[in-house]
Amino acid sequence: MSIPESLLEQSIQINIQHALQEDIGNADITALLTPEDEQATATIITREDMILAGQPWVNALIQAYDPTVHITWLKNDGDFVQANAPIFKLAGSARSLLTVERPALNFIQTLSAVATKTADYLKHLEGLNTKLLDTRKTLPGLRIAQKYAVAVGGGQNHRLGLFDAFLIKENHIMAAGGITQAIAKAHLIAPGKPVEVEVETWDELNQALQAKADIVMLDNFSNQQMIDAVKHVAGRCKLEASGNITLDNLREVASTGVDYISMGVLTKDIKAVDLSMRFNA
Repeated sequence: MSIPESLLEQSIQINIQHALQEDIGNADITALLTPEDEQATATIITREDMILAGQPWVNALIQAYDPTVHITWLKNDGDFVQANAPIFKLAGSARSLLTVERPALNFIQTLSAVATKTADYLKHLEGLNTKLLDTRKTLPGLRIAQKYAVAVGGGQNHRLGLFDAFLIKENHIMAAGGITQAIAKAHLIAPGKPVEVEVETWDELNQALQAKADIVMLDNFSNQQMIDAVKHVAGRCKLEASGNITLDNLREVASTGVDYISMGVLTKDIKAVDLSMRFNA
């Protein structure tokens, strides 16, 4: 599932306005220590290996705060950047460069962390057909940004929110009166939207198949149970594995033949990349 361009642009604008407001407020009083007419150039480098992600956010941030600042990208989103290598350069008002430094680096350090982690996890799936998916376990306010970063890192997006696909879980099933009823109602509510059902037993899997679910999530199935499920389903729907999957057993789970593995760790358990901005002499 890809992010619609209009939603991506809307999210970028919301993100940068919030970032500027929370950081600057009414004024960057420390930047006022610098003469108003002073010009400067600066280089942003990474202190560790990374996959770059976040260019659109930085571009929009600069444009919104001071469009006279010139930005030169030395790498593009999706590029591998070695530790201590430059990522981009800024040229313009020294005050502006000082003000945009932190919000710009915040976006890059966070989104690059997601892209880098996703790429690292994907190395464990080389040669297999299983796709790696994100989840809705994202940082508040950065849902679209983080899902963009997952895609940059080579992963795929699960549903973006509660509006673009159904994911029917235990409580939904109980409220609807059963798996069959829940799937039928989903098709009536939003024809054409993907319908996924989470199942915990073989009987529930068969119910989901009979009711024509598009995707079935095998919740905490053993590896042997997943192998058996793949053979039993035989392509009648897509199968997704979720629950108790770590980097250590990721390839083993994928080797069962499931179509997708979804992991919240890609977006919720990340360590920001260490970045630095240096004024040039």
